[in-house]
Amino acid sequence: MIQVCLNGPRGADDGARVPLSPEAMAESAAAAVAAGATDVHVHPKTPCGQDSLSPRVLAPVLEAIRARVSVPVGVTTGAWAEPDPVARPARIRSWVVLPDHASVNWHEEGAEDVAAALIERGVGVEAGIWSGTDGAARFAASPLGPRVLRVLAEVTDPAAQTAEESARALLAELGSAFGRPMLLHGQDGGAWPVLRLAGRLGLATRIGLEDTLLLPDGEQARSNAQLVAEGLNQYGWAQRSS
Repeated sequence: MIQVCLNGPRGADDGARVPLSPEAMAESAAAAVAAGATDVHVHPKTPCGQDSLSPRVLAPVLEAIRARVSVPVGVTTGAWAEPDPVARPARIRSWVVLPDHASVNWHEEGAEDVAAALIERGVGVEAGIWSGTDGAARFAASPLGPRVLRVLAEVTDPAAQTAEESARALLAELGSAFGRPMLLHGQDGGAWPVLRLAGRLGLATRIGLEDTLLLPDGEQARSNAQLVAEGLNQYGWAQRSS
């Protein structure tokens, strides 16, 4: 499995290649799936480019993407999209169009309530466990752990030289993670080393303009599709060389 992360919290300052409107997200998703992505992760945006959990923002994005692709589509529930931990589950319960899955950052206040609201609605939960946080410890103690769709092992170390070491430490912290499937990914300078590690370990991974704007050689990526195509090349090379 290789998930494409279309945009993340990035905005207009990161360039026109980052899709911000429902139509742009759908077009980018379609190209990325054609390049080999098997799952989509997206941050729905307000017209002024802010991440949002509003049903009025979410529905047009999901409908536009699903009109173009047949793979699962997931969204963020990050605290920055709705800072009030009480309002976050209420937003989820107000959704009219549901994503296939949604990521929940386990170190954030109210994560258990957010995950419970998603499970109630039949939405798969991606348990986001960030390195450098207490997310792994919280998840290990969670009664919802066995019910999540998968675990996102999210390496926040942005340095190419140390990201793999940080990733291995995070995986050790997670242990068996209730036997749930694991998706390992990095960010910025750590994105490509961590993706290659996922290949060597045979874990699912993700790549896209949320995680990095650059190709492995440091060149600016033109699109999510280009990142996915290169991600598959790097992943396959790492598998063969392990």
